[in-house]
Amino acid sequence: MNVLTKNLRLFWQGTMLSYIALFAWLRPVTYAASKIVMPLAQMLFFVFLGTYATNSNNVDFYVIGNAVQITAVSGIFGVTMSVGGDRWAGTLPYLFGTPANRVMLFFGRAFMHVIDGTIGVVIAFIWGVTLLGLDLSHTNLPALGLTILVTTLSTCALGLLMGCLSLITSNVMFVNNTVYFLLLIFSGANVAIDKLPAWMQALSQILPLTRGIAASRALVAGQGLAEIGPMLLTELGIGFVYGTLGYFMFHWFEVVAKRRGSLETV
Repeated sequence: MNVLTKNLRLFWQGTMLSYIALFAWLRPVTYAASKIVMPLAQMLFFVFLGTYATNSNNVDFYVIGNAVQITAVSGIFGVTMSVGGDRWAGTLPYLFGTPANRVMLFFGRAFMHVIDGTIGVVIAFIWGVTLLGLDLSHTNLPALGLTILVTTLSTCALGLLMGCLSLITSNVMFVNNTVYFLLLIFSGANVAIDKLPAWMQALSQILPLTRGIAASRALVAGQGLAEIGPMLLTELGIGFVYGTLGYFMFHWFEVVAKRRGSLETV
């Protein structure tokens, strides 16, 4: 078995086992509710609140924004716990004790959550079409699918970085919730970017989701892949930066924890 085959096998096994371990305690009905009911609840809340506060013609704005933002559930919470969960479960010393390829171990933690997050967004769009009248008749659906995938990738990359933060703090759920709710504002999901103060607009430009949501709205409005292509490339670039920072922090933690003998510290 050559090195590439071994690494791909390690990537796949790590992906599946970490995902199964994360959700093993959930009953299927509970998991289904989190994927079906939660997107609907969030969407209805912000659609009704937003249209009441602004204009009833703004339904599509809130439907699209919250449908795409749902990917943060998997990207922020799921990926973070897939990385940080090893510490809480006491398996981190075994993970760092192996000679396995660290790149495969690290990025494999996010793979299933990319799929999971993409499914969540699709379900949210289905709710938007069937219950809230979202019109996708002028939408380039393959381009929309690509946009959802790219946005999920960049959001999961942020989750990888936050997962590494969970290795050095016991307040990871506080951090996760804070980031998730800030994305509801800073990403443009519920407040138009041009309505935000200048410093918030600047911050929104270095976050995932911002361009994914804008691209999705443009596609639903009838634009094509050529028009939103630059936004998707930038979104991928942002995800690459977050993922790279996360990997280097993961490596740094391994070196420092081994030196201090603190791998099992919670």
